[in-house]
Amino acid sequence: MQKPQPDFETVLDSMTAPADALVVPAPFPIDRLQLDLVDRMEDIEADWRRLEALPQNSLHHAYDWCKAWHQAQQTPLLLVRGRIDGRTVMILPLEAARENGAVIARFIAIRFNNYNTGLLDEDFRFLDAEALQGLRIKLAMLLKGKADLVTLGTMPLLWRDIAHPFTGLYAIEDANHTFQMPLLSSFEQALAQVNAKRRRKKFRVQERRLLERGGYEHVIATTDREKQDILSLFFQQKAARFKQHGLPDVFRPAEIKTFFRNLIAVQPNGHDIPLELHAIRLKGEDDGKIAAISGLSRKGDHVICQFGSIDDTLAPEASPGELLFWLMIKRASEQGVAIFDFGIGDQLYKRSWCTVETVTHQLLLPITVRGWLMMVMLAARTRAKVAIKKRPPLYRFIQKIRRRGQAPQPAPAEND
Repeated sequence: MQKPQPDFETVLDSMTAPADALVVPAPFPIDRLQLDLVDRMEDIEADWRRLEALPQNSLHHAYDWCKAWHQAQQTPLLLVRGRIDGRTVMILPLEAARENGAVIARFIAIRFNNYNTGLLDEDFRFLDAEALQGLRIKLAMLLKGKADLVTLGTMPLLWRDIAHPFTGLYAIEDANHTFQMPLLSSFEQALAQVNAKRRRKKFRVQERRLLERGGYEHVIATTDREKQDILSLFFQQKAARFKQHGLPDVFRPAEIKTFFRNLIAVQPNGHDIPLELHAIRLKGEDDGKIAAISGLSRKGDHVICQFGSIDDTLAPEASPGELLFWLMIKRASEQGVAIFDFGIGDQLYKRSWCTVETVTHQLLLPITVRGWLMMVMLAARTRAKVAIKKRPPLYRFIQKIRRRGQAPQPAPAEND
């Protein structure tokens, strides 16, 4: 059963409840907030790393994640810094891109981010209507001449029962939702959410079939060579999978491959890991061959599956991709992880594991007339996608047309 997601108005209502039902924080001192643009990430690295360590901030806005993307892409940065009395309380890691004649400021690496928050200080929790309007004006003044439209995409207005401070800005629902599995206090309790008896039986059948072929091992890449080899194999497996389904390969551009190679080179910081590669390596008749690969990121007690691939010519009867999820989720549970996140994209295998579906939004702030026009276009396009995906027969029909040879369209960076 999925956890119901409050809509935009419900989140707003929860922030304006009667005084006897909610302790309202003191108004945010928006008049003291000073914004400026920073040219280089290195110039604010210390503040960046301090803010990224706070649990409410997304792992996708970590310094090393954004640095890996910028080194690969070299897109113009628009790093918005907010300070109060000289202390940095906000960083919006944005980059500029031209689209349809307009310059749009988006979060760094947005195409491969599963959820975004911005980097906000722990006291940056509640913005009333006056503070939001003040922030909107300050951002528009700062970015005038730099961008036509600011779009803060893939943002949950409510994450782990905490409303995002920017809730109240103009928002449209994203077409693709994200899916999570709470791991509770033990792996057994986590399994109980998704029919533990059926899951255990399925795992035993998958494992028996692989053992009959000679066995397998769960590999977690540790050496640089092993990481590079497995990542290269993932690109190959994913390309074959996209081709098989008539979809564009979002991992094909050289700069995208460079981004992920940069990420796996970053050393873990305790339990926090930008990208960790897991695989099922076969023994016996297919000795040394890799049947399934997944890339995981972790921050604190939150693990996100960034991507996955399978070689469907290797032991397809054993569903090695499904087996790998079992092993990764069990390991995460034993390590004290609270949430195993399957990321963006509605797929049957995600729903079979997950009990929580999270709705994310795009927050839009037009700066110029051209930006207003782009906002209208983006809003209409996104709402059309949402409407289509809520009608499965229509969605399947459109997918079928695309596979029959229509011009490839940009595909979402899903981990399936």
